[in-house]
Amino acid sequence: MNVLIVHAHPEPKSFTAAMKEAAFAELTTQGHSVEVSDLYAMKFDPVAKGSDFSTRRNPDYLVYALEQRHAHESGSLAPDIRAEIGKLVRADLIILSFPMYWFSVPAILKGWMDRVLISGLCYGGKRFYDRGGLRGKRMIAAFTLGGSEHMFGPEAIHGEIEVMLRPILRGTFYYVGCDVLPPFVAWHVPYVSEDVRRELLAAYREYLGRIEQMQPLSFPRLEQFDERLNPRQ
Repeated sequence: MNVLIVHAHPEPKSFTAAMKEAAFAELTTQGHSVEVSDLYAMKFDPVAKGSDFSTRRNPDYLVYALEQRHAHESGSLAPDIRAEIGKLVRADLIILSFPMYWFSVPAILKGWMDRVLISGLCYGGKRFYDRGGLRGKRMIAAFTLGGSEHMFGPEAIHGEIEVMLRPILRGTFYYVGCDVLPPFVAWHVPYVSEDVRRELLAAYREYLGRIEQMQPLSFPRLEQFDERLNPRQ
């Protein structure tokens, strides 16, 4: 299996980085081929802009998704985007490794999504959800946060973590056609002891040892909707 880890943390000594290293080691030991995009180390540019395309279908008005499609067809995407797409296409499993910021991903990782999950390849028209361009691939969110597990739930202070993750798991991973595996959450990381950190890394390695047997999360399929995307009666 080919694995791509997209890692987004500015501190190489962080626990998130330790999780990335643990994933690389564990998956390599299992016999998988692993590539890593360390976005901060790469100085990846997260800004979507007209210069992402060496030629433009419409040079007077930027519709980014339409220009992505044109650039994909014409081979005029920026080199850094092409490089990341190459890794994405090779991968059977994509792991996003990040700290949770403001109920979301860090800006540099959001920029990776914006620039690399391109229209024309990953989605377009009715090529989304279970018909998305990356169907057959699997994706995982593996992240750290400051809150404790008891702070998340229907009656908890922060609400349900499933709701927080919906833009990532459903609106991004599943939208482009991937099977979405259950996320791995490292709770309360800035405040726990070294012993607890070691336990979390051991739990992550054990989780990665089960990925081939994991069932993906369940989401609606397009066949449940009519041509206008209303629910079928």
